[in-house]
Amino acid sequence: QVQLVESGGGLVQAGGSLRLSCAASRSIFGINAMGWYRQAPGKQRELVATFTTGGSTVYANSVKGRFTISRDNAKNTIYLQMTGLKPEETAVYYCTYPDSWGQGTQVTVSS
Repeated sequence: QVQLVESGGGLVQAGGSLRLSCAASRSIFGINAMGWYRQAPGKQRELVATFTTGGSTVYANSVKGRFTISRDNAKNTIYLQMTGLKPEETAVYYCTYPDSWGQGTQVTVSS
């Protein structure tokens, strides 16, 4: 089973930016089903952004235009650049790979 290690979370003021990273323990070349989810306290886990077949990307409507998912196959890493962060986006952010989840990284946005 692949190991996923997220990093880059932290505390940021509303309107600020963070870049999350997710390093995989094996090659991600050709793996389309990778992405980011988040789970806020008391809420269900929800999709934030993901790659799809053919290398396309899908974003939650709430983050379109502010978040960008990207990847570096040579580093076996995907990223989530987040800008214009809002307090309601405080959550644990998880990286996904087929049949695997990372441990999550906490993002806290203060008002």
